[in-house]
Amino acid sequence: MSDVTIFAPSPILTVTVENSGDADEIHIHAGGQGVWQARMLRRLGVSVTMCCSLAGEAGQVIRHLLEDDGMTVVGVERPGRASAYVQDRRGGERAEIGTEVGDPIARHELDELYGAVIREGMRSGVVILSGPADDDVLPPDTYRRLAADLREAGCTVVVDLAGERLDAALEGGVDLLKVSDEEMRAHGLDEDSPDALAAAMHSLRSRGAGTVIVTRASEPLLLLDEQGLLEVAPPRLEVVDSAGAGDSLTAGVVAGMVRGEPPRDAITLGAAAGALNVTRHGLGTGDADAIAELRGRIRVSVPGEDDDGGSMGVSPDGLAGLIETPRREAPGAETPRTESEGER
Repeated sequence: MSDVTIFAPSPILTVTVENSGDADEIHIHAGGQGVWQARMLRRLGVSVTMCCSLAGEAGQVIRHLLEDDGMTVVGVERPGRASAYVQDRRGGERAEIGTEVGDPIARHELDELYGAVIREGMRSGVVILSGPADDDVLPPDTYRRLAADLREAGCTVVVDLAGERLDAALEGGVDLLKVSDEEMRAHGLDEDSPDALAAAMHSLRSRGAGTVIVTRASEPLLLLDEQGLLEVAPPRLEVVDSAGAGDSLTAGVVAGMVRGEPPRDAITLGAAAGALNVTRHGLGTGDADAIAELRGRIRVSVPGEDDDGGSMGVSPDGLAGLIETPRREAPGAETPRTESEGER
């Protein structure tokens, strides 16, 4: 039994060409959002079961690569093409020179994969629902069904999604949602002012998320739960490659939760994992000891309060006026409180 189960519907076979002195160096890895999350979890000493579909020859290679990384693989084997890409990084930046989108998961294989996620999720108790390599791999409603069924089975559900998949998962209800401000703007956030962003986070809670984490590129990230809003600022380290930092952050938070920490405490571990990952070429990688040291340098504060407790940011009245009408409430989630109920 693993500590965490990850739903990774379509892991990717990645081939990267880099410079090594006067010669080329070729790296072959498994990739994709769920894989990068799992890789960081393994670095932090958390055991992981990957529930995924494995298509064709590339799928068999992906299985071996995942197992070599110390993950338990529950794979639904199927014919067809797996997702894959080839990148040239000899110039310093990632230049994609070949892409295989992969085939959608057929109904019978999806049913088998769904059952595996429910079974393994109940065994671990914590499940991350990660996104597919391509929008057409599986229906977005799969995330609503999984979120609802896993929570009904007593699991803690964590998602790092966007677009239709995010909407579907919220309808099912999730314990922890991580999303970027860029994804929120693409999904209808008109402005990224502090007031608008805080109101949007309250809206996400009212629609089905217990705790909401929003990353903001180089700006401090935000966390909102039933206790209120936090601003979390890691040190600004030199960026080598920002790809995968958000997945490392999600993994770090989950690692803390597995150890018994509430998300508002575990966020510092996540912020440290994400901050260190940008200093490396490998996605979802980092030294656990370095992450632990960096965690002690994360600054956590309450937006809107100066050192004397005075207001500097979003007012309760401003938030109340900006929160949109709830679409539904997740099981166990609190609705946003009005000022008369004791607004934070």
